[in-house]
Amino acid sequence: MYAVIVTGGKQYRVMQGEILRVELLQAAVDSTVQFDQVLMVGEGETVKVGAPTVSGASVSAKVRTHGRADKIRIVKFRRRKHHRKQMGHRQHYTEVEITGIQAG
Repeated sequence: MYAVIVTGGKQYRVMQGEILRVELLQAAVDSTVQFDQVLMVGEGETVKVGAPTVSGASVSAKVRTHGRADKIRIVKFRRRKHHRKQMGHRQHYTEVEITGIQAG
């Protein structure tokens, strides 16, 4: 069984037992979180598509860790103008393990 969920403004296709990194969630490590915005649930040939979400469907996950991704370098450069600007960014993330999918 798989589901398509929305969290942090992004969509993820998840299955039970899968580990994924999502935008930072305000939850403690080893706690359980529920994702209620489920766009689609599928199992084999049967697929439930929501309008916009599937009513009664939810995905539960266990928070494993919090962290920061690798640094991304941002360089703005204008040729022949003696202009160069450098910045860096490290995005915060939460690593979760999908524990269950309820179709509703």
